[in-house]
Amino acid sequence: QVQLVESGGGLVQAGGSLTLSCAASGRSIFSFNTMAWYRQAPGKPRESVAGITSGGNTNYADSVKGRFTISRASAKNTLYLLMTSLKPEDTAVYYCNAYYSPYAYWGQGTQVTVSS
Repeated sequence: QVQLVESGGGLVQAGGSLTLSCAASGRSIFSFNTMAWYRQAPGKPRESVAGITSGGNTNYADSVKGRFTISRASAKNTLYLLMTSLKPEDTAVYYCNAYYSPYAYWGQGTQVTVSS
């Protein structure tokens, strides 16, 4: 049974930084086809923020390029999202996603609030 548990969200001022963590259990994070971070702001659809393939290739939404970095740590079986130069428009619930064909797994989400 795969479980994803996010942590690290909180309230931060604009320009600040946060690191989100997604601890996986039930399967190695390197065995998933892809892992990703999504976010959903109030009244808006869920959107992809950053993703990483099993081979380590990464991709980012244009809105976060140069500010966010996705990474993995095998020792802790954890996916990370380093967020810097945060803006009020980054405020959202952030979700961890893991895909192992044909299954997709989601965490419960962690709230990030950026004050201006």
